[in-house]
Amino acid sequence: MQLRTVTRTQGNNEALKDGSVRPDGHEFVFTEVPVLVTAFRQMVRDLEFDVCEMAVTTYLCARAHGKAFTALPVFLVRGFHHGALVRATGSGVTPDGLEGRRVGVNRGYTVTTGVWARGILQDEYGVDPDRVTWLPTGDEHVAEYRPPANVTPLDAGLDTALADGRIDAAVGIEATHPALEPLIPDPEEAGFAALRERGLYPINHLVVVKDELLRADPGLAVAVFDAFAAAKRRYVDRLATGAIVAPTATDLMYRQVMQITGADPLPYGIAPNRAMLEQLIGHAVRQHILDRPPAVEDLFHPTTHELSA
Repeated sequence: MQLRTVTRTQGNNEALKDGSVRPDGHEFVFTEVPVLVTAFRQMVRDLEFDVCEMAVTTYLCARAHGKAFTALPVFLVRGFHHGALVRATGSGVTPDGLEGRRVGVNRGYTVTTGVWARGILQDEYGVDPDRVTWLPTGDEHVAEYRPPANVTPLDAGLDTALADGRIDAAVGIEATHPALEPLIPDPEEAGFAALRERGLYPINHLVVVKDELLRADPGLAVAVFDAFAAAKRRYVDRLATGAIVAPTATDLMYRQVMQITGADPLPYGIAPNRAMLEQLIGHAVRQHILDRPPAVEDLFHPTTHELSA
């Protein structure tokens, strides 16, 4: 069976993209989507693809609203979100001083980076997200979702709104312009410190498959999981041996995680990721993205519950 598939091109998917790893009895036919988040929306709203990479909280929200696809515990992207919070250079705004202020959010309120960033503010700086006004620049992928009362649209770009004082800080853009600077000092080290001190290692993206296909082929979920896992193992082996000639910033980040934890920086499966999944679900409930916390197992296809890689 040919599977119309969308996933980013990166180290752990390279062997899938070049065809050297294939799912048993199936074939990935990749559709390249220049702006990956548009694929999330196409999948959520129109079931555009058979297999699709998706941000985790987009999936949680979609699942809560009955969308006809199910995740596999294949966690393609991880990262640290301390650097996603920025302020205007010299503004003096501090992470623990955001209550009562206005914070812009790149794209929608439910984006995973925003959820993790709000969780960092709450867990590390004591900020109550309900006491902040959040201003997203776009609508939600899941059209049925209704945000809480402290979320209101922003009709300007985040950099412009920061410059003219309409917002005090922003989530989801990088402080690469001289007019912007990180809200959290030395954010890269802050992220690694959170990993060392409290095991914070956020999950960003997973993989979903159409329910129609999963019902038609009981072995599909395992075949897709196994292919993604085999490709990932090749990448991690190359990371561990230093075989990547020109490592990207992402490669270097995963290598640092490997050095800190002494473990695979991209574990797949429920068991090695349960703590982070439960933490993210908790943030989503507290931030009014979910009404109630789902059981972790209920999020993933039953045939993958015991798989790990």
